[in-house]
Amino acid sequence: MLTALIVLIFLSILVLVHEFGHFIAAKRFGLFVEEFGIGLPPRIYGKKIGETIYSINALPIGGFVKIAGENGEEDADKKIPSERVFFNLKIWRRIIIIIAGVTMNFILGWVLISVIFAVGVPQAVFITQVQSNTPAAQAGVQVNDKIVGFTSVDDLINYINQNKGKQIDLKVERNGEKLDFKMTPRTNPPPGEGSLGIGMVQSGQQKESVLKSVWDGLKSAGQMFSIIFVGIFTLIKLAILGRSPLQNITGPVGIVKLTAQFSHLGLIYLTQLLALISVNLAAINIFPFPALDGGRLLFLIIEKIKGSPLPKKFESYANAVGMALLLLLIAIITYKDITRLF
Repeated sequence: MLTALIVLIFLSILVLVHEFGHFIAAKRFGLFVEEFGIGLPPRIYGKKIGETIYSINALPIGGFVKIAGENGEEDADKKIPSERVFFNLKIWRRIIIIIAGVTMNFILGWVLISVIFAVGVPQAVFITQVQSNTPAAQAGVQVNDKIVGFTSVDDLINYINQNKGKQIDLKVERNGEKLDFKMTPRTNPPPGEGSLGIGMVQSGQQKESVLKSVWDGLKSAGQMFSIIFVGIFTLIKLAILGRSPLQNITGPVGIVKLTAQFSHLGLIYLTQLLALISVNLAAINIFPFPALDGGRLLFLIIEKIKGSPLPKKFESYANAVGMALLLLLIAIITYKDITRLF
């Protein structure tokens, strides 16, 4: 229940921040913004401030913004002055409004990463892999267990090597519970397995000054963004070549599982996860694919090059097909996430 609540809060923060980006950009250019809503309709409460209704809605998932003429002429009230309607804006202004949501998601990720660098993260060692039929697997060690008593992988490896052939106690933390496993490191393990048969990763971040944390946070968010964006092209390439590109992709179910694991580690690790998802969302949403902000951006660039908008029917069909493909992809990834759980 707690995990579901955290996921709901995460999604709401990410979507609200995204929509707020569109909102402030539209306001900056003087557009008529009919409504800014928290949650999705039906509306529970709304208050009109100026010309905009600020509402709280029944479905507690993210939010939305209604901008006059955002979906074309048929979406615009004829009583609204033409200069305050989205589709009448200059293309460069429309581009800014469209990318404002992605920009806000990137900024959120940047700010959160900077906070992490400024606060620091305790050094810890986590288990990333457990080989079958090994001392660790037989003892009951699992992936994502946090090893207690060691803050570096090197120290743990030295301890294991010094006790080959002898029984050791490996203490771990799992879902907030301390566990103690007894096992004997192998003297001559198979190649690539190690004495216990585990893979490990060292996590942690030394505390930095505020200015350094801001700069390092920007660099880290930028690197993360570029890796994800390039990775999308790689996935498409693998799909074209007939290879399965979805093995290591996580969907909604996988995010719930990750959140459950991170929630037991503490607030700082949840903050790391939120930062990662926010930058991920920015990179994915700016990708030039119909139904995403990147697709709308692509249509505007084409409009600028050809000197006239693309046919409205074409945009509608393209967005509908794009949305259908995205929903299908989400369904496939969700299915794979579920099968990994069992």
